[in-house]
Amino acid sequence: MNLNPKKMSQKIGQAPGTMVYLGEKREEKPIIEIIEYDETDFQDKVVDDVTECFAFLDSPSPTWIKVTGIHEVGIIQKLGEHFGLHPLTLEDIVNTIHRPSMEDAGKYIFVSLKMLHSDSGSDLITSEQVSIILGSNFVISFEEKKSGVFDSVRERIKKAVPRTRFLSADYLAYSLMDAVVDHYYLVLENLGERIELVEEKLISKPVSENIETIHQLKRQLIFVRKSVWPLREVVGGLERINTALIHDSMRMFLRDLYEHTVQVIDTVETYRDTVSGLLDIYLSSMSNRLNEVMKVLTIIATIFMPLSFLAGVFGMNFNTSVSPFNMPELTFRYGYPLFWLLVLMVGGGLVWFFRKKGWL
Repeated sequence: MNLNPKKMSQKIGQAPGTMVYLGEKREEKPIIEIIEYDETDFQDKVVDDVTECFAFLDSPSPTWIKVTGIHEVGIIQKLGEHFGLHPLTLEDIVNTIHRPSMEDAGKYIFVSLKMLHSDSGSDLITSEQVSIILGSNFVISFEEKKSGVFDSVRERIKKAVPRTRFLSADYLAYSLMDAVVDHYYLVLENLGERIELVEEKLISKPVSENIETIHQLKRQLIFVRKSVWPLREVVGGLERINTALIHDSMRMFLRDLYEHTVQVIDTVETYRDTVSGLLDIYLSSMSNRLNEVMKVLTIIATIFMPLSFLAGVFGMNFNTSVSPFNMPELTFRYGYPLFWLLVLMVGGGLVWFFRKKGWL
């Protein structure tokens, strides 16, 4: 999770449209997968050379070109040049810190969004850049790494016979975006469980380590909000755009996706308010604990104050034989046990009084 785009300095001084990969250094080779289908047939193959994708530009059946790994800009550039992608679009594809956005380029629509991943074992939230190119009869998706989020879309295309709905490229692009938004719910579910756990700990036994956990949750929610919030504008723009690449029948699906996006944003805002209140809960719990400790110490001090006074009076050690004032208690045979009896009566009376008042 990185809130500070330090790698942006690599683009300083470069001309607009210059492809500079801004992301984690990767050694693995990018995977190019071609998924072609029609009403009855389904073909899925992995190609070694990007030029094998060129034949599908004018294919009569819809084609999904799935690129996993954008660190080799040469492959992205060759693919973009053949499919007529603008240099600025190619620049945004390899820019992993690019803000989610949507652009209507006429012959294609470019959509970039953030894929969020949550590791329940380490409580880390990571993101990757996902770019989608929607053409008249093709969809090209770009991922930073293999995540498996789009596997459900592939299986739906494979098992759905006839594939009438998937015969339109705009529905395929919508399905990919919907898979990303649905994955947000998994991240939010993990965050919600962690927030509830911290809240229970703060109420039962607040410790100083909870402050670090609260600040970590706040940073992660800011990170999630930064990734999710612009998506509402992207989906809303797709719904309102006037283009032949998106059919009128898709408006209802896009509105549903927009509602899901708004729901995710509302959940994030609710969690942010909850986490902000966790600090108040911690301070209140610590204050209550301090008050309880101070109350016990005050009661103990109050009980021993009269006992200390009695011990001080009878411990003055005045010599009664030479003193003009006689203290018969010092020479009385049962003076010592009577003193302890008086101490127990005074102490017990104070304890009874405090319990009657509800202070104990």
